[in-house]
Amino acid sequence: MTTSDDIGPDPSLLLVDDDQAFVTRLAKAMEKRGFAPVTAESVAEGSRIARETPPAYAVVDLRLEDGNGLDVVEILREARADARIVVLTGYGAIATAVAAVKLGATDYLSKPADANTIAAALLAQGDAMPPPPENPMSADRVRWEHIQRVYEMCDRNVSETARRLNMHRRTLQRILAKRSPK
Repeated sequence: MTTSDDIGPDPSLLLVDDDQAFVTRLAKAMEKRGFAPVTAESVAEGSRIARETPPAYAVVDLRLEDGNGLDVVEILREARADARIVVLTGYGAIATAVAAVKLGATDYLSKPADANTIAAALLAQGDAMPPPPENPMSADRVRWEHIQRVYEMCDRNVSETARRLNMHRRTLQRILAKRSPK
């Protein structure tokens, strides 16, 4: 568990996520770990906070209702070069991870990520590799999440999703009808 000694003299933390329940829980958890969190639920609000009072740490969701979280990362990096920024997303892809790091993100984590993992990423020093996750997603869960993401990108059109995933439409319908694997 992190302590305030690990955090340093400035514990300011900006949390930007449009999932109000998640950002509230994360703020409470990070406060218990010694951070001083401020939350925002949009690119506009996160950008305003980043300009006015740039925090030492930030956790930014990639996809927000009013735009891309990378815009907040870019503004924060310009406002405070030493900020440690972690980008969170439920839609992990190599291209977005590369873009996040190029814009100045310190790390890139896939959701669901717990407070311990996020704190470890924020406080990681140098090029130290983070430890592997204690409870990684199963291969079935990763596959299911990918199918769900493509399904949403296709506006929940089963035929178009099946075409893009190169699978039979009925097979896709059976997968979509089941609960998500653990």
